[in-house]
Amino acid sequence: MSATNSSQLPLLRTFRFEVRLIQSPAGVEGSRLDPTSTVGLSGAKLADGAFQECTGLDIELDVQELAEGGRNDGVIRRVGRAKYQPVVLKRGMFYSDGAVNRDLWTWLQEVASGIRPVRRYDGVIAVMSTGDTVVARWLFERGLPAKIAGPQLNAKTGEIAIEELHIAHEGLRLVDV
Repeated sequence: MSATNSSQLPLLRTFRFEVRLIQSPAGVEGSRLDPTSTVGLSGAKLADGAFQECTGLDIELDVQELAEGGRNDGVIRRVGRAKYQPVVLKRGMFYSDGAVNRDLWTWLQEVASGIRPVRRYDGVIAVMSTGDTVVARWLFERGLPAKIAGPQLNAKTGEIAIEELHIAHEGLRLVDV
């Protein structure tokens, strides 16, 4: 393995990212995407968002330990199911045409009120380098709104409005750009 000069690597700034929600190809409850596809980004768009923070790009594998009879010096470890953390978007808003987009709240209210079939959305989180070149792209599949928190309004603080969105999903991939 050769050492790489860090000055030759492109600078990846984590503060330049965008978020898009696009209706899943299955649209509603149904089959998952082909895991080799980079996603059919032709579905109906829910919104584009500008957020200051995005977390939850985590995958945790449930490692199972098996105690083998007669083997006292250790255990056998096998990989189990993958667990996906919700994607959490903070300090921002979904917008369109220069105004706050209410489609997100409508989506959450439809799910909460029991309207079926439930609409699901895939999400694309793109990290950009200096300029608008996408250098990394994550895709989460079949997202459902798990929590939305509106801004806390307080005239004394003068802080910006903060909205927080948690999206539970069924898969997370780093895809080709």
